[in-house]
Amino acid sequence: MTKFLNSDFGIFVIILAQCIVVTVAILVSLAFLLYMDRKVWAAVQLRRGPNVVGPFGLFQSFADFLKFILKEIVVPAGADKVVFLIAPMVTFVLAAIAWAVVPFADGWVISDLNVGILYIFAISSLGVYGIIMGGWASNSKYPFLGALRSAAQMVSYEVSIGLIIIGVLISTGSLNLTEIVRAQDGRWGLFSWYWLPHLPMMVIFFISAHAETNRPPFDLPEAESELVAGYQVEYSSTPYLLFMIGEYMNIVLMCALTTILFFGGWLSPIPGLPDGVLWFVGKVVFFFFIFAMTKAIVPRYRYDQLMRLGWKVFLPFSLGWVVFAALMARYDFPGYARYTVGG
Repeated sequence: MTKFLNSDFGIFVIILAQCIVVTVAILVSLAFLLYMDRKVWAAVQLRRGPNVVGPFGLFQSFADFLKFILKEIVVPAGADKVVFLIAPMVTFVLAAIAWAVVPFADGWVISDLNVGILYIFAISSLGVYGIIMGGWASNSKYPFLGALRSAAQMVSYEVSIGLIIIGVLISTGSLNLTEIVRAQDGRWGLFSWYWLPHLPMMVIFFISAHAETNRPPFDLPEAESELVAGYQVEYSSTPYLLFMIGEYMNIVLMCALTTILFFGGWLSPIPGLPDGVLWFVGKVVFFFFIFAMTKAIVPRYRYDQLMRLGWKVFLPFSLGWVVFAALMARYDFPGYARYTVGG
């Protein structure tokens, strides 16, 4: 058995099994996170939300999934059929493979890359291609306008997110996500995490994550009152489902990155309590709850306000913070210099 596990084929089987387990776990968790999303909106609006399918409506997401699978796939007559059907697959696959480097606990990661944060940034940058392909292949002006708006929005806020991450990397001295979490392991518990020294960047990162994932109040590509739902308006059935799953996987990924970069990943907030995957999951669910509350209570931005915020506020501020963080690290200021964290 040991010989098989150490063989090339055995290693391939182990990695494949890990990928399947992580993918299935994320997809199942998405069903319940979507249920939570809808319940939060309902509570804010003083209504019940899903409450019929299964106990307390817990199976509503699975019923919706089955409905999408069984519906007919409609392809517009003038569409580029190959690109039209590939686009949602691109969005889904890119959203799924980004999870390969996310550590759920110490050692609980499919691929512990030394350049893990660079890998995620590269994958998220490629995600815009699925949206552009879907909008262009539909051969309709409404999805094409929605794709252009989405591409401009995602590219704009990726710049700020990249600069914010650089500030954290300066404090950590590593591109490895596991090392970023370990660098926050200090005697002061949650006060050793990066949310405190990088508090302004944590706020900007979380706001930028809403724009990066087309989430309210920045859901301009899907603004129903302006673009008839945007780039995916011609999609139905399974292709539409893949777009939506990809979008929600990216939302949860941003919650996971917020947890890893600023809130200690799997680390316990209270010194003495054991660390573990439950802390990681709890933090991710908490930030997803904030995403849901934001959608329920914050009005949508205009597109010019969205671009002004990204280019004229977040970009210069995050660039200035990189200089500030580098200066603090140069003079070994606690919380910014790598070796002082956990000291």
